[in-house]
Order: sequence, then structure tokens, then C-alpha cells
Amino acid sequence: MVLAAGRGERMRPLTDSCPKPLLEVRGQPLIAWHLQALAKAGCTRAVINTAWLGEQIEQRLGGAFAGLQIAYSHEGRDFGGALETAGGIARALPLLDDVFWGVAGDVFVPGFDFSAQALERFARGPQLAHLYLVPNPDHNPRGDFALGADGQARNQGETRYTFSTIGLYRKAFFAELPAGNPQGLKVPLAPMLRRAMDNGLVTAEIHAGPWTDVGTPQRLAQLNAT
Repeated sequence: MVLAAGRGERMRPLTDSCPKPLLEVRGQPLIAWHLQALAKAGCTRAVINTAWLGEQIEQRLGGAFAGLQIAYSHEGRDFGGALETAGGIARALPLLDDVFWGVAGDVFVPGFDFSAQALERFARGPQLAHLYLVPNPDHNPRGDFALGADGQARNQGETRYTFSTIGLYRKAFFAELPAGNPQGLKVPLAPMLRRAMDNGLVTAEIHAGPWTDVGTPQRLAQLNAT
């Protein structure tokens, strides 16, 4: 699932007329990098949630892109706006497999491998989520989560890392929310992750490759200047 429903306030005025996942990095939309990487890894289907200017995303990508069949969860059309990360994923669960990748459409992670082996390894284990963490960028110096020597993600720790937005999830992770989120509840993901971490149900690893949260026009310009 590629998360593409956000307004992109910090990217204004660029996002006043263009949804952030369609902003171009090195000649193609941000979201296209993810879709191409998923297809390269052997995925055949992707789900994209939309809200702000979501019709532009569907018009640009259609029902298939880079060899992937694409389904849409239109939060803006159905509920008038984005449902936050967990609410949006819960809304799209009927379209997803029991185990699936999740990634935000506004991060640039060239070279990330959405490998079938990683998904299968996660599926064989007991955890509800597996996160990919990155070294802290300047705009998030305190990080989000710690990583134990046992591979468990933790809320506290001497060294903390930033959540890349890339993760593997089981549908069961979202079981506390109504199936399919028919009421359009707005639910953030981080508190759910923290509760699951406290119960030892979240693992993590470090992604050492390039990663950028394309959150401001300045970061977008820097990427396109290199």
C-alpha cells in the first residue's frame, strides 16, 4: 500500500495544485519510484489511498502502472478528507493481502528492495509489524524509535532512529479498528505502533541506503539538483 492522501501543507505552494506524490524527482513523480521498485521486486498489485487532489493521482497512474494492477481507496471522495495513516490503511484493508508492504508516497528511497524474501520471512514470524528505520535527518534529530539487539523495536533506547515510513504489516495489527473503517475514523499510526512495541510485537531493521522525507520545497530542490 502506498499512502498518498496527505495535504502536504509544508510543500505549499507546490501542493496547492498538485498532490505531493505527483511532484517530480529526477524526471518522474515521487510515487512512481515506489511503484517501479515494487514491480521490480515481483509485486503484482498495489493499493493507493487518496484524498487531497486524489483524482489527479488516478488520472496520472490509471488502473495499471509499471506492471502493477492498481486499486484506489478514495478517502477524500468518501469522507471529505484524509483518515490519517492507520485510519487510511484500515479503510483499505479489504483490498490488501493478509501481509503487505506499506510506504508513504512522499519519501524518496531509491534502491530500496521490497523483497519477496523479506515479506515471506515476516509472514512466518509472530510479529504484527516490521519497520525500516533510518539514521536521523537534520529535521528529526531525536528520532522516533529505538532498536534492541534482539531486533525488537522499542519506544525508548539510548540510540533512536527515524521511521522511514516503510514497513511490513499484518491485517491483525489493525484489528482494534472496525473492519474496513466504514465510519471513516481518523487514526494515527504511531500510537498503535507504540502499544504493539510494548507488547513485543514489532521488529525493525536499519535501512542504510539513501532516504529523503521530501517534506519541503527546499528538500525537493536539493534532490533535483543532484
